[in-house]
Amino acid sequence: MTFLDVAPLDADGNRRTVHIIDQTLRDGPQSWWGMRMRKDMGLPIAETLDRTGFHTIDLVGSSIFEVLARHCKEDPWEQLTSLSRAMPRTTVRAGTRSNGIVTFGLTADSVMDLWARRLVAHGIGSFWIYDGLFNLDKTGRLVKTIQSEGAAAIPCILFAESPFHTDEYYAEKAAQLAALGADGIEVEDAAGLLTPDRTRTLMSAIKRAIGDLPLEAHFHSNNAMAPVNYLEAVLAGADVVHTASRPLAAGVSLPSTEVTYANLRYAGFDVELDESQFAPVEEHLLRVAEYEDLPVGKPTEFNLFLYRHQLPGGMTGTFKAQLAERGMSERFEEVLDEMSRIRMELGYPVMATPFSQLVGTQAVLNVVTGDRYGVVPDEVLMYVNGLYGDPVAPLDQDVLDRILDSPKAKTYHEWVPPQPSLDELRERFGKSISDDELILRLLVPGADVDAMRATPPRNREFPATTREMRYIRKMVTSATGAYAHISGPGFSLTLNGDH
Repeated sequence: MTFLDVAPLDADGNRRTVHIIDQTLRDGPQSWWGMRMRKDMGLPIAETLDRTGFHTIDLVGSSIFEVLARHCKEDPWEQLTSLSRAMPRTTVRAGTRSNGIVTFGLTADSVMDLWARRLVAHGIGSFWIYDGLFNLDKTGRLVKTIQSEGAAAIPCILFAESPFHTDEYYAEKAAQLAALGADGIEVEDAAGLLTPDRTRTLMSAIKRAIGDLPLEAHFHSNNAMAPVNYLEAVLAGADVVHTASRPLAAGVSLPSTEVTYANLRYAGFDVELDESQFAPVEEHLLRVAEYEDLPVGKPTEFNLFLYRHQLPGGMTGTFKAQLAERGMSERFEEVLDEMSRIRMELGYPVMATPFSQLVGTQAVLNVVTGDRYGVVPDEVLMYVNGLYGDPVAPLDQDVLDRILDSPKAKTYHEWVPPQPSLDELRERFGKSISDDELILRLLVPGADVDAMRATPPRNREFPATTREMRYIRKMVTSATGAYAHISGPGFSLTLNGDH
């Protein structure tokens, strides 16, 4: 049986409509550009995206806030406001952990609630909420907070491949999340692990468990199968899929809007998008990539090794950059192999924030020092002490004994995460600090916030270029002297650094 043999009809016999959530401004640049999507790069296409007819447009997460402030020297609140105002027709979305923002540790409930309220105040109308260990109390509390502000709350199931992450396990968790009063359920395959067969059984089981609640599929293309998996997902009952414009799609990112739209239509589904808006977005992003010397999304080949380390697509670019900063680029494969071993030893944590970072950091330390678990980060100590929740599987006892034998590990045995009030937190910065500034100061070191404030806003334009213009720009940017003269038929340019 093929996709074309199955009539995609609803219960009334009508053609089913599949909706698309756009990730061009969030997960696309997170996967390919290390979250470095400045306002001048995204705002020119915001109105076009708004006209396209997407179900929702994903915009922001707490880590993006930190990157924008620290590395792009740009106020993330101002960017969020500008983008959301430029897209009045479309619901815009933010993502958040149930129990933490930016930090890989734990965040006080008072801050989580304020974070959600301020995002809604800046235009966010929908949230996806993730927790790799399914802390239902934290997720349920945040669902209620978000809904009380008038926004939709969609808990997320993070897919992992292990002997313990069965369809039955995920169906049970989906039913528990739905019982919290959720507005929908999202299934995210951040590492691109799903196969078509597993997609079919998993999504069918989850759809049966949640009934009429909307079901979303957010699958990365690390192993080249996500476009096929999307077709399997919608045939199994998914109502929504996530895509990105072609220059920020494929590979470690999500399937492209262009290909997904065509596939769904060809398979007989209705997809209510204005495809004439695709090309302007693609053309702008290609110019941005050219001007900023950024990569463009490209497909990957199937790699069986992925099923061992399960590095998520959104972490790949940043992880490679971190290794390069330590002069360890050539040891990337070695670190991945160590990650796969650590993951088994620590009870198969799902490879998504914060656990992918915990496993990745521990792997780097093990490889660099040559002494496995000789140095253990605080977050790993918190994890093995159950402070993030109960692991899916038992931990390797020898490894657990080695970790818990350190004096520092023992300090977490009876540790209770602090729950300061907002008034107590304001004491650190002054009673008059605004809610937005308080959030920013809690997310980003003060020196970085001050540097951001002192940096003039950047407003680069990305006009269309010719081959000759690209050559001239390359000549000018690579020139080492104080004087450059470029001439050609009907053209002359002189640059003098003395004037």
